[in-house]
Amino acid sequence: MKNIAVLISGGVDSAVVVHQLCEHGYKPDLHYIKIGMEGEDSSCTAEEDIELSQATARKYGLKLEVTDLQKEYWEQVVGYAIGRVKQGLTPNPDVMCNRLIKFGAFEERVGKYYDLVATGHYATRKAPLPAPPVGGRALPFLLNDVELKTEMLEDIALEGEALPPTGGAGRGAIFLGTANDPVKDQTDFLAQLSYEQLSHTIFPIGHLMKEEVREIAVKAGLPSARRKDSQGICFLGKIDYNDFLRKFMGEQEGRVIDIETGKIVGHHRGFWFHTIGQRKGLGLSGGPWFVVKKNVKKNIIFVAHGWDTQLQYGHDFRLADMHFITSPFPASLKEEEMPISFKVRHVDHFMPGIITLDDEGYHIHSDEPIQGIAPGQFGCIYDANHQICYGSGEIAIYRDR
Repeated sequence: MKNIAVLISGGVDSAVVVHQLCEHGYKPDLHYIKIGMEGEDSSCTAEEDIELSQATARKYGLKLEVTDLQKEYWEQVVGYAIGRVKQGLTPNPDVMCNRLIKFGAFEERVGKYYDLVATGHYATRKAPLPAPPVGGRALPFLLNDVELKTEMLEDIALEGEALPPTGGAGRGAIFLGTANDPVKDQTDFLAQLSYEQLSHTIFPIGHLMKEEVREIAVKAGLPSARRKDSQGICFLGKIDYNDFLRKFMGEQEGRVIDIETGKIVGHHRGFWFHTIGQRKGLGLSGGPWFVVKKNVKKNIIFVAHGWDTQLQYGHDFRLADMHFITSPFPASLKEEEMPISFKVRHVDHFMPGIITLDDEGYHIHSDEPIQGIAPGQFGCIYDANHQICYGSGEIAIYRDR
């Protein structure tokens, strides 16, 4: 039987992961990762999280360890976020936290000593070709490059699965698959993982709907069964994001200009407090107003007025440094189009589009209007039926636009 570590957060999802594994005869070690920012003005208490994690460990007679990765988080993730904000971009710290900390620094310090690491993310793993039954169940498989012909599988049945040492779409390789619950699907937060990170991780609740997870937790009497889901950026806790930016970026008054009329309609306290597509928090009367452009050098925010303004929408964007989890797209994309689905932010739906490759990188087009295309955010790419997540890249500005 495999030696499994569970990343536990104090929330209901990771607690149900523990329950599911124990129900299948495993005795995993529990690990709580401490990544909150310490300090008088920017503390993120983990006391309640750890208390609930300890209660879950006691319930099943398991060991719990707390791994402090605050230094690594500050240097790698917070440093990344502040750097992007200074450039006028919209960072996604949670994506980088998964890649660099939960599946990176933790793996190097602790996870590598286990056969598998289980998390409470809403995602699945899918194998691309028929594989022998494992533990009495058949693994999922991707029959060809386009159509997924399988059913969801509880990842905890993967014991004994043979995985290749490197990425690739050959026999035995795996893909990051979307969750059964489209509202809770978190593959966009996992799309920067390496193949090695994915192959060492399992997602035992990815085949469940959120309501089913809650029901299991209540029936099992888990300490966190009725705890509300966490919201916001993982390291901030109860700290307001604007307060965080103010602490490290300060304030600088700038103009808010109506992009259609050129008139000054208000003032702001720094372009770094605003992102493309933003509507709330602008402090402008006679709205709605949407942020549609930023001039970083002059500290100017451009806005458009009205719910039906087309200036808040686009149909095209490109991805810089596209990261593929399992295997890259074929070079023939320079001559052909490939149908895909995609997300440009964490939402509960996928948009249809096509992807091509040119001298500037990967180009995505959608006939449907895309709201708030924000450079710096991650564009996440899926197959046309949004069953497989190929990876993601940072949304970038076209050089000639």
